[in-house]
Amino acid sequence: MAPPEAPQTPHVGVLQIGEQGAEGRKAFYIHLEAKPGREDEVVQMLRDIRLCVEQEPGTGPWFAVRFSERVFGIFEAFFDLAGRQAHVEGGGGDIFRDRERMNAILVDAARVHRLDVLMSKDYFSHLQQ
Repeated sequence: MAPPEAPQTPHVGVLQIGEQGAEGRKAFYIHLEAKPGREDEVVQMLRDIRLCVEQEPGTGPWFAVRFSERVFGIFEAFFDLAGRQAHVEGGGGDIFRDRERMNAILVDAARVHRLDVLMSKDYFSHLQQ
């Protein structure tokens, strides 16, 4: 007779990595892995987050990316700590605080890396007039 399976503990939704850092330009890189068959729901979650960040004056460049069929990422930049904190407290943060949704569609916790922006090029120069 096989031993009973250990109960599955739901992940915490978000795992924050890195320090808050000193004042200056900030960013997040967020790593997401979809459960098999839940990739479209992760894409929808990214759309929902984008709708939120469109309304955030403190959020600058924002990108949702796909590394493979099930692995996604978000890169988002902020002018300062206050902008990043406003983003965390806003609608995008609300989506990440929805543990039920996160547990249903992600393999494990979203890994949120806090970053300091050292240098940037924030526009496509050949498209500027």
